[in-house]
Amino acid sequence: MTNLIPANEYCLSIFDGTHDTPKPVTEGKLLITSKHISGGSLDTSSAYLISEKDYLSIQKRSAVSQWDILFSMIGSVGEVYLERNANIPYAIKNMGVFSCKSEREARWLYYYLISPAAKTHIQRYLNGAVQKFLPLGALRNFPVPPYDETKESPVKVLSTIDAKIDCNKRIIAELESMTKMLHDYWFVQFDFPDANGKPYKTSGGGMEFNDVLKCNVPEGWEVHSLSKWIANSKTGDWGKDGPEGNYLLRVACLRGTDLNGLNGVGVINAPTRYILNKNTSKLLSPYEFVIEISGGSPTQSTGRIASIIPETLTRFSDPIICSNFCKAISLDDNSYYFNFVQQWNSAYENGVLFGWEGKTSGIKNLLFDAFTSKYFVPTPPKYLAEKFFNIALPIESKKQLLGQENDSLAALRDCLLPLVMNGQVTVS
Repeated sequence: MTNLIPANEYCLSIFDGTHDTPKPVTEGKLLITSKHISGGSLDTSSAYLISEKDYLSIQKRSAVSQWDILFSMIGSVGEVYLERNANIPYAIKNMGVFSCKSEREARWLYYYLISPAAKTHIQRYLNGAVQKFLPLGALRNFPVPPYDETKESPVKVLSTIDAKIDCNKRIIAELESMTKMLHDYWFVQFDFPDANGKPYKTSGGGMEFNDVLKCNVPEGWEVHSLSKWIANSKTGDWGKDGPEGNYLLRVACLRGTDLNGLNGVGVINAPTRYILNKNTSKLLSPYEFVIEISGGSPTQSTGRIASIIPETLTRFSDPIICSNFCKAISLDDNSYYFNFVQQWNSAYENGVLFGWEGKTSGIKNLLFDAFTSKYFVPTPPKYLAEKFFNIALPIESKKQLLGQENDSLAALRDCLLPLVMNGQVTVS
């Protein structure tokens, strides 16, 4: 691409976020860093909160506005996010911002920055021997193409694809919220339908005190550790980059960073690996779970989980395994499949798993056996678990089908992108 100009001539302003590390607080504003951007998406699930004072201090020089482009400057340099919302609920750290003159010019620059041409330029501007980074000065001088009105129609096509992807993500979030709400209503508040179809606890259903949980549970319910639900577990594998010796079985390898993508948040970039033919037992099957057991961060515990159902497998062209930083488990009774994942997610989201982590060479490891054997939950009767399963399964299936559609849409967009930038595609 010719006739490139420095980004500071294209934009109204180019600035970066704070380089300080504000202290985390329990209530406050979100702090977003480079690691929260991936595949054009912003994932705030692992972001921590900072005080109002620190937030306002950062905003004085680094406030993000609608149609600004966030650019990761350290680590995975070159990840890009276009902020389409008017209300910005976060401050930024270690990220650059391209602030453009209009929405049209912002969209044009955004699609250029995620194009192969821009990725090539980024590699030339990187600094750092250990951890790569791109300084603010290089960002301001970064070569970009001037806005071209003749590309407006193709850019609208790309924007329409992204709008559909975003819409699907919102639907996935709503579907997950529905399952979570029903689980809470039935198995936390204990207002599942009684024999007359009325809410059990509210209608006066019998409750009894449980010494393990130190609370009341419905009469006749047992209380078990999570380990009692688990039948089998299997370790992950990393294999080889390419076919080598007996490493001939081609697979997609799920890492902890891919689990959010499986759940509809972020993207899946599972690398292709080759494992031993004799390790077919490590291939993932329907109604297993993948759990991250190593990794995490100071603000994100290990223990992310993803469900594997038949529709999940159709998202991949190869069989799938998990990496050796994860493990796969299956249950003794799949009637409790969706009860298990909701119980696990509740522990994860409430920070329980932070208390079940050890460290090895700076990497956090989930003490899986200790946690599952000592974390107790109420176990509903099988008929009720089956009833919940029959409601939750179609919802999870729909989520995976929407995720598969987003995978295809993203592939189409990425295929069109270089052709649009090079003028090889026009739209009348």
